[in-house]
Amino acid sequence: MLQLFTDEYFMKEALKEARMAFEKDEVPVGAVIVCNNRIIARAHNLTEHLTDVTAHAEMQAFTAASDFLGSKYLLDCTLYVTLEPCVMCAGAAYWTQISKIVFGARDEKRGFTLTNTPILHPKTELISGVLARESAALLKAFFRKKRPE
Repeated sequence: MLQLFTDEYFMKEALKEARMAFEKDEVPVGAVIVCNNRIIARAHNLTEHLTDVTAHAEMQAFTAASDFLGSKYLLDCTLYVTLEPCVMCAGAAYWTQISKIVFGARDEKRGFTLTNTPILHPKTELISGVLARESAALLKAFFRKKRPE
């Protein structure tokens, strides 16, 4: 059976990671990194479990992908992440020189696009809004659970 590798396909894989974070009582953000239509890294937020404010899904995925490739550069790779990266993660993406970032929901409070400053590497392509509703719904469910009215 031929499997179509689309942005939606890989974002669904990132959503699986976000659900894992939700189950661990972490902010439900998930990420995968793809190279040549192959997932080389999977990650989700681990800030609570690692007691590390830098343990965002993207940061975990960058480390895993770099280990897999044996390189600090993620050329010809795509990051799929369920929530718009923060400034820290976008800055780290710059240093990896990742070729493409695809994110789901916008982060209206802390997303890097709010800065109106070019943070990504000039060669990095950016696509937003892929499965945004699904990504946002998971985040809203998490925060409803955390902050009952």
